[in-house]
Amino acid sequence: MNYNSTRNKNTVVSASQAIAQGISDEGGLFVPQELPKYSFDDIKTLATMDYRGRAKKILADFLTDFTEEEINESVDAAYTAEKFGSENPAPISYIQCGDTNMSVLELWHGPTSAFKDMALQILPHLLTKSVKKTYNGKEAVILVATSGDTGKAALEGFKDVNGTKIMVFYPLNGVSPMQKRQMATQQGNNVNVVAIKGNFDDAQTGVKKIFTNKEIKDKLAENNMLFSSANSINWGRLLPQIVYYFSAYCDMLNEGKIKDGEKVNVAVPTGNFGNILASFYAMNMGLPVNKFICASNSNNVLTDFIKTGTYDKKRHFYTTISPSMDILVSSNLERLLYHLTDGDDKRVAKWMNQLSTEGSYTVDDDVKAKIDELFFGGFCDDENTKKTIGDLYKNENYLCDTHTAVAVNVYNQYVAQTGDKTPSIIASTASPYKFAKSVLSAVSDETLPNDEFAMVDELAAVTKCPVPAPLAALKDAQERFSFNCEVSEMPQVVLNGLSIK
Repeated sequence: MNYNSTRNKNTVVSASQAIAQGISDEGGLFVPQELPKYSFDDIKTLATMDYRGRAKKILADFLTDFTEEEINESVDAAYTAEKFGSENPAPISYIQCGDTNMSVLELWHGPTSAFKDMALQILPHLLTKSVKKTYNGKEAVILVATSGDTGKAALEGFKDVNGTKIMVFYPLNGVSPMQKRQMATQQGNNVNVVAIKGNFDDAQTGVKKIFTNKEIKDKLAENNMLFSSANSINWGRLLPQIVYYFSAYCDMLNEGKIKDGEKVNVAVPTGNFGNILASFYAMNMGLPVNKFICASNSNNVLTDFIKTGTYDKKRHFYTTISPSMDILVSSNLERLLYHLTDGDDKRVAKWMNQLSTEGSYTVDDDVKAKIDELFFGGFCDDENTKKTIGDLYKNENYLCDTHTAVAVNVYNQYVAQTGDKTPSIIASTASPYKFAKSVLSAVSDETLPNDEFAMVDELAAVTKCPVPAPLAALKDAQERFSFNCEVSEMPQVVLNGLSIK
């Protein structure tokens, strides 16, 4: 299987080159030329396997220039019970919410307590093998822009991995205290963390510009290095996310929650559009999906796009209690547009150029019709996010974080507006303890402690929900990174961090 660029379909690369390179030279994203097709018999076969077996099958169908041994080695190293707490890294909690049933897919049981672990525990294995295949001998420099969770998960995945260096940029005032502490205390000899004076979109745009800066790329080449990415613009980050939607469906089949071939809805809290896009790929491979419910916070650019067909980033940026979704430029939407236009790279390139130069674009009627058929968009502000956390805990004794609450709230909006009671998978993306202040204030009327870890302890005392061990350990961890810079300084910061003049 080969891959095209969304902005130039004449660019054709192998799977390993797509993963090693991260982004195409002209700024496009790599997409598979075709998708493997699974019959329902194939899905029933997947249902007989454990999570690792399902991952090996799906990854092998996309990574055709990897050997079976390479894929097995990568999967077995990534999804261990030691890292995820059980043999199933993505368990489901079944909840009755009013008169509707929700299957909450918990994607946060990994080492950084966020769904990004599901991809970033395997990406280092895929990336180092890809670089060896395509750029033998070069050192991969991983640049990451993060709105909170990707940064820590990438740092944890790549720490001390031979042949790699990783630098993470995050918005100085745009992540939770727990997320910031996770990154600032990161261990590893090949890691670096920098805060920028701006928001996530500034960080993401800055990283993209560095990726396509010929002068900087030439300097790296002179030092036997090349850039790659751990953001979901990298196909190696997105591909592993397809697995957990198939796995959830298989688990629901095995639990008798759905019948053979029955369709499900998928509700995902999303900012950069990667997580929900993975479920779109799964549907196009054969997973029975009825509707994609795209849940945003007050930065509701995706909600407006789904409803109107116009993507307009020229709007107020909100700093919310669900910071991983505080995004106005959803990079992975570009991949969706490529597929909905049947691979019309010229149209996609035109829209992306308009977004860059004018701040907005409007899709054609044929694309808007497909979006209407597949997607429902809704958003939830901070007040209703807290109310949803409180109601879910009070009525169902289920504690969720601020991002998952957005998905639950928008899912309930969808049911109220449509009456659709199709069995639904709700993607739960982070431990509630990563956002202890907001979650605690949602479930308790007591005065909040001043210290972040006192809030964690209080939340555990109130709810009796255990604190994930990696988060508890942060209390006594030593801070290593406190540097911050202007957005304009990012290119020089990268070169300085690599000791390149």
